[in-house]
Amino acid sequence: MEFDVEEFDPDDVTWVRGVNYVAGWREATNAASDLVAALTAAGVPLDGARATARSAADGSGVVRLMWPVETVRAVAELVRRNGPGSLAA
Repeated sequence: MEFDVEEFDPDDVTWVRGVNYVAGWREATNAASDLVAALTAAGVPLDGARATARSAADGSGVVRLMWPVETVRAVAELVRRNGPGSLAA
C-alpha cells in the first residue's frame, strides 16, 4: 500500500488562529501507518492501495483512502469474519 507521508504544507490550509493543524496531520499520519501495519499483518492485499494523511479545516486529522476493489472486498471479509465486536475500542 502506498502511504503518502506528505510534508505538512502551510500553504495548503486556511489558517484559523488557535487551531493546531500540524497535530491533526501528525495524528492522521500515525493512524494511517497503524492501518497499513494492521492490514499487512492480516494479509490484506494492498497493491495499488493508497492512504494519504491530511489535516481538516478544524485541525483534526483525516486519512483519505483510495483502495482497489480487491482491497475493499478483503477488508469487508475480514470485518465479517471477525464480527462487529472486534471493532469496539
